[in-house]
Amino acid sequence: MQQTNTQARQNQPASQAHILITETSPEEKQYLSHALEQRIGPLEITLSQEKLAEISAEEMAQAEILIPFIHSQVGPAEMEAMPRLKLIATRSTGYDHIDLAQAAQRGILVANVPGYGENAVAEHTFALILMLSRKIHLAYTRALQGNYTIEGLRGFDLYGKTLGVVGTGAIGIHVIRIARGFGMQVLAYDVRENRQIAEVLGFSYASLDDLLTQSDIVTLHAPALPSTYHMISRETLLKMKRGALLINTARGSLVDVHDLAWALDNHMLAGAGLDALEGEEFLQNEEELLKAPGTEEKLKLLVQHHILQRHSNVIITPHIAFNSEEALRRILDTTVENVRAFLAGKPQNLVVPRE
Repeated sequence: MQQTNTQARQNQPASQAHILITETSPEEKQYLSHALEQRIGPLEITLSQEKLAEISAEEMAQAEILIPFIHSQVGPAEMEAMPRLKLIATRSTGYDHIDLAQAAQRGILVANVPGYGENAVAEHTFALILMLSRKIHLAYTRALQGNYTIEGLRGFDLYGKTLGVVGTGAIGIHVIRIARGFGMQVLAYDVRENRQIAEVLGFSYASLDDLLTQSDIVTLHAPALPSTYHMISRETLLKMKRGALLINTARGSLVDVHDLAWALDNHMLAGAGLDALEGEEFLQNEEELLKAPGTEEKLKLLVQHHILQRHSNVIITPHIAFNSEEALRRILDTTVENVRAFLAGKPQNLVVPRE
């Protein structure tokens, strides 16, 4: 279902940019349309709750600014369908749903929201850790059934345990702050080490191998890059401490779900908390698999997801770590500012292809 701001269409100058916004909730539609026009002026805005793949060719052809969310893939075909496109302002920190190389080749700028949910994602990370460490999800389900026995519900303290944090950007650092509050020891791995903040917060950097072998809980906060693709695989899982927990609130592509299921089946891991899954875009609309290229491999992923969901020691949440009231407002405000800055000739928060 699409909604076009017809009043703005009638009032705008012919030279005014046409903005296409995908995957919007009713609340986001209202806030974005109001904020964009209040801070920039009359605009032609098309808002849709659908992903970019469901937008009509006519609307795509008009778009000069695209404001997608993470489930709208923006690749060569989509850019070809939007010949007037000048800016992609994604409502996210991650941008692996956008072909940056193709955008650069076409002269399309890409802006993201570099910081909005450090505390929101970090808090969700610990929600998953606590659910697994104290078996809260099992206790809750049992209580709903009127069963108040405690057999099989013994958990473990976080105090004194070692947390391995992969990625010490803004989110990873906030996770470390929380961990230190719990009295945990922290090892961190990053290709860019911040020794000063490590000294202030009282954690140590280590190689990825040392982090995996020494940590009771490993939590991922790395970006989706070619160099981080399936960084958690059979090879790295074999290095993890037996009985450790794995948490992923970053990007699904960091973890090979087939190998993760293998590690769980062989009792190498005590559990996993996953807010991001590779191929998660098909979990809500499984019928889209029938139209997607590479269907066989994606079907395998989908089956693997269902297998993971049957593990009592796996908690899967639908990519909601960012989804707090405050974080969402920061996302929308930054996105509006990214568009305003671009139209003012001073683009901000631009991202470029990385290896």
